[in-house]
Amino acid sequence: MPKKKDYFETYRVEPTYKDPVTLKRFVTSRGKIVAPEKSGLTAKNQRKLARHIKYARYLALLPYNSYQVEKLGQSSSA
Repeated sequence: MPKKKDYFETYRVEPTYKDPVTLKRFVTSRGKIVAPEKSGLTAKNQRKLARHIKYARYLALLPYNSYQVEKLGQSSSA
């Protein structure tokens, strides 16, 4: 299996918390940061990415978890 290329080196951009669309590419549906083996990022860019994802979460630009929380108070009348 060929090794994936680093997204940030390919497009010559830096990971930044101001671009949540790009950051979402590296977050699973459960809200976990994707491992470097799957993303193909270098160690340096993986550290930068993790730092910016965590800061974007802190600023509420990205959710901590992506799955829907069931609405409380809904019950079936049985």
